Amino acid sequence: MWQLSRSSPFPGRDRRPFWRIVVAEATNCTDNDYLEEVYQHYAHGDAWRLPDGAYRTLHDLKDAGVKLAVVSNFDTRLRKLLKDLNISDVFDAIVVSSEVGYEKPAPEIFKIALDQIGVEASKAVHVGDDETADKSGANAIGLECWLWGEDVKEFSEIQDRILARDSGPLSSLFMNKRP
Repeated sequence: MWQLSRSSPFPGRDRRPFWRIVVAEATNCTDNDYLEEVYQHYAHGDAWRLPDGAYRTLHDLKDAGVKLAVVSNFDTRLRKLLKDLNISDVFDAIVVSSEVGYEKPAPEIFKIALDQIGVEASKAVHVGDDETADKSGANAIGLECWLWGEDVKEFSEIQDRILARDSGPLSSLFMNKRP
């Protein structure tokens, strides 16, 4: 089971220990003040940018009545980041692993999102960027998954595929690891 309290080497809501390792490995620096500075820098929306086409696509899908959710293995900073990026309001659900106690690919995290938006797995699609965490996890509960860079390469393509479904618009679980 991929429950954070059992499997994650960094259980709980504060993921600083995990990010300290990531930053230390990337920069070869282990100074705690520097690591905290980097952690705090990336807690603000101005440190991030949305990929080209993301903002328009998310709003167009929302306007078309598509239910949208984020399922992420990020940490508790995610909600503020999405708000800072002016996109939190387009999502019907935001499910963060450090808040719910399950990490992708655990089926529970996907089920939580589906329950929150009131959609069956067969009527939704998950867009992610990791073969194991996203595709395997989603497929395990009957949720179709499109991998960014392989199955879809542009946000307009996601929108076109969702809205072109014969059985009407598909609800989308728009999920990615990074804001």
